Amino acid sequence: MGELFPADAFPENVPAKRQVAEPPARHVRVMPFDGGGRAYTYAVPAEFSEKIALGSLVQIPLGSRSALGIVWETDVAPDASFAGRIRKISALRYDIPVLAPDAPKLCAWVAGYYAAPLNSVLLTMLPAAVRQGVRPVIERTISLAGTLDSDELEKLRRRARKQAELYDFLSERGNVPRGSLPFSAAVINALVASGIARECAKPVARLAYADIASVPAKRVELNAEQQAAADSVARSLDAGKFRAHLLHGVTGSGKTEVYIAAIRKVLAEGGSVIFLVPEVALTPQTTERLRSRLADCGTQIVVWHSNLSAGERFDAWMEMARGNARVLVGARSAIFAPLRNLRLIIVDEEHEPSFKQGETPFYHGRDVAVYRAHLIGAVCVLGSATPSLESFYNARTGKYVLNRILKRVDDRPFPPMRIIDMRREILHMQGQTTFSRAMFDAIAERLVGHEQSILFLNRRGYSRAVICPDCGNVISCPHCSGALTFHRENRILRCHLCDYTESAPSRCPACGSENIRKKGFGTQRAEEILAQRFPEARIVRLDADTMERKNEFRAVLERFREGKIDILLGTQMIAKGLDFPRVTLAGILDADLSLHVPDFRAAERTFQLLVQVAGRAGRGQLDGEVLVQTFTPSAPPVQFAKRAEFDEFLEDELERRREFRYPPERHLIRHIFRGIERERVESAIEAWAEFLEKNAPGLVEIRGPAPCPTEKIQDNFRFHLWYFCERVPAVIGTISRLRSAFPKCEGVVDLLDVDPTDVN
Repeated sequence: MGELFPADAFPENVPAKRQVAEPPARHVRVMPFDGGGRAYTYAVPAEFSEKIALGSLVQIPLGSRSALGIVWETDVAPDASFAGRIRKISALRYDIPVLAPDAPKLCAWVAGYYAAPLNSVLLTMLPAAVRQGVRPVIERTISLAGTLDSDELEKLRRRARKQAELYDFLSERGNVPRGSLPFSAAVINALVASGIARECAKPVARLAYADIASVPAKRVELNAEQQAAADSVARSLDAGKFRAHLLHGVTGSGKTEVYIAAIRKVLAEGGSVIFLVPEVALTPQTTERLRSRLADCGTQIVVWHSNLSAGERFDAWMEMARGNARVLVGARSAIFAPLRNLRLIIVDEEHEPSFKQGETPFYHGRDVAVYRAHLIGAVCVLGSATPSLESFYNARTGKYVLNRILKRVDDRPFPPMRIIDMRREILHMQGQTTFSRAMFDAIAERLVGHEQSILFLNRRGYSRAVICPDCGNVISCPHCSGALTFHRENRILRCHLCDYTESAPSRCPACGSENIRKKGFGTQRAEEILAQRFPEARIVRLDADTMERKNEFRAVLERFREGKIDILLGTQMIAKGLDFPRVTLAGILDADLSLHVPDFRAAERTFQLLVQVAGRAGRGQLDGEVLVQTFTPSAPPVQFAKRAEFDEFLEDELERRREFRYPPERHLIRHIFRGIERERVESAIEAWAEFLEKNAPGLVEIRGPAPCPTEKIQDNFRFHLWYFCERVPAVIGTISRLRSAFPKCEGVVDLLDVDPTDVN
């Protein structure tokens, strides 16, 4: 007979269990998002010890509250003095790291170089959608769990006719999304409950431009110059070490083919790629081109920029973090993406100032790209038809490898550039200076030939100012030091600095005169004149006022590609990267806008603009032409652009910079003070300048203080200082320490902008 009771029924009969020592807890350092830029040591609970890694997003106790943070360092030895008092991580938010392993070092470099709070850099690196979490989209599908024999199916038809019809429907179509089934929920649920059908649920990635088909494109044979550049990049990739390349390829030379050759090589070897573009508007065209050219590589290409929805941003980020996506096309902030085995970073149109962040942290996406590649031993390719002087200088001094493509694809000629002197046109056009006679004639010629025109004017609105000739009053923004721009569509005056609006007056608000005038012109006025002159033409205006709806830019470009638009008129968003073979006229309506500004980069920006806009014409089999309207036709950047003298302009401009020791001869740091009370701001910056010179004499060359060219923005008065130095790392730490020691002035905020691209 067996035992009536098991041996452990009575505690005194249970043998003593051997005490097994628990393995020692792992300890990690966590950087909270709101912890003042300090990392703290935490113990890792056993339940997710194996999943914790560099870049993991965790919930932690911080003081008396709960906070989010990033695992900054793993497997650290805790300070013995804190034994028994080290707190545990509360939760692991995701089962995979949300930042790349190099993120802590990259974050520390950005914070140090750009003198930014470390937690502000961390917030920039990890998007809010990932920090806060976004509810996933779940797709529910219905399929058959098995096959019924004829008798079972007949019984089902007699008992539940609709369920039998659903069975037949699924038999023909297989796995079907629940929402697309033409049956009621009761019928579907009943068939699932019976075990005849089953329901599956899986998350669906919301990826931007998922509707852009990956239609395979033919391989392109590289010409000699393209092949030489591609081989140079390939050698750097084979070396497995950091290398930066400057790819100077004239407009229409096929730089993208060199990029694609490098991307294909990286993908074939299991690596991943970041492809940065300067404008959100360029991501659809770039994504479409890459998907078609890389269709046979079997890799997912995702998009990243600020205009995506929270769900699209979250899903794209997690697809990269999981390793499902290996090619990313994105704007500036995409440089922080958590791609696995990142081997190549491409920065297209590297000269564009839009790669520079306009608020703290004031990082430059191009320079962060170069440093990140250096950090992980990857290759960085900077491409442009008009390289920035900084990149050209780095190539000339041997820091970057210089690759050049100086011929257009198939030896297509550069479109001739005609310079139109608007001083003479005024005499013939009876005061109308928006369009010259030559521009009107060229547009008319294209309309007759069923060709397309791109017209560039970097000023939106109808008129740039409203003026009273009787008293001289210019209607200005009450919050900024600038005139209000008239927008005719809704008859408002708008400030393009702070977005303040008011109704356009019929009388002068200063003297009451009805004799007010609108001066200058913008894209709205240009569009109106074109419509009056060419009523049969299909004209579309592209600027910030017309592109408010998501994907509107993409839709307009698609219509333009299909030949449904004759004239595309726009601001800077149409000046670069667009490739349409039937565009034979590129016109710049006011080339002086970028030339006569108080900025030492004015000549460089003007030259780049002229060359980039000119490059939109003659990219197909048809010859192109470029018309430039200017009041200063003899200006050096205009003449260099006309003659397509790239090296000559770069050498001339470098000599000018060298004379005044402007960048790239030295680095520039801009220190801005701002506040509501002008006198208080001015007093604070003067006190700081004295404090800096007293405590760090000779550290930097100081120029200023002085009011900023745009002195007032959003009710804040602005003054600035310029610091010139040979190397930023040699001085920025001292400046930052002195800033911390300097007595704060109530109501005054100071900002450091390292390597600024905007000095207004």
